[in-house]
Amino acid sequence: MRFVRRKRGMAVNSANDAGYSKVRSLVRGLELLQALNRNEQGRASLADLATATGLHRTTVRRLLETLIEEGYVRRSGSDDRYVLTLKTRSLSEGFTHDERVSAVAGPVLASLLQQVRWPSDLCTPDGAAMLIRESTHRFSALSFHRTMVGQHLPMLVTAAGRAYFAYCADDERASLVALLRQDPFQAKYANDARFIDNLLEQTRARGYGANEGDWSEEGKVGAIAVPVFENARAVATINVIYLARAIGREEAVSRYLSPLHKAARQLEVLLAKGVPD
Repeated sequence: MRFVRRKRGMAVNSANDAGYSKVRSLVRGLELLQALNRNEQGRASLADLATATGLHRTTVRRLLETLIEEGYVRRSGSDDRYVLTLKTRSLSEGFTHDERVSAVAGPVLASLLQQVRWPSDLCTPDGAAMLIRESTHRFSALSFHRTMVGQHLPMLVTAAGRAYFAYCADDERASLVALLRQDPFQAKYANDARFIDNLLEQTRARGYGANEGDWSEEGKVGAIAVPVFENARAVATINVIYLARAIGREEAVSRYLSPLHKAARQLEVLLAKGVPD
């Protein structure tokens, strides 16, 4: 069957005819999504996207605002970078389950910051480490690092990692141990059965993960962290980070553990409701 369409006064013969002109704004929008998807963790700055696409920054900004309005992109409250949302990532390889957690974490972390003043991170497992997906470092007057989103924390020597390791499912922990034994930095801990047993026992007895300068790269830092669960499985952790010389672990637990647990429960409620498209 042949039919005719009119576009700008010109007849186009049939559906098989190659006479349709491209919609440039649509093409640019798709290029922008592809560029965002290619960036690590599906997040990038305005400048990164302008460079990747060759488009003017003003054009990129306009396209991003449209994509945000339509629910395909969001702007991270932690570092102002643009991030793919579930609506886009569920249809592509760029989507990860962990993005569901970070997509709802911003307001929860902001509320936590108001209560504790020290910075906090939302972390999810990424191989032998925990990946910081959202953070309040840039907003905390007490922060000693301004940019943390996208950084990795070793699993066995940080509060965030220990909280996840102790409360993740047994089958997942077994896989993690095998992976950690291949990690140059953490192999000595993963191969020490007594260290692993003590870590699990202490963390579970306390009800939180703790780091009191155990990570050599952050020897002056202390932290406590709690797990976030979805469908009875640990999916993330939230921490509070402080200077060890300013406050000890017992005082940190007394002040911050209750707000941490409250924040974790709030995230679990949001996850149970489902992340909106």
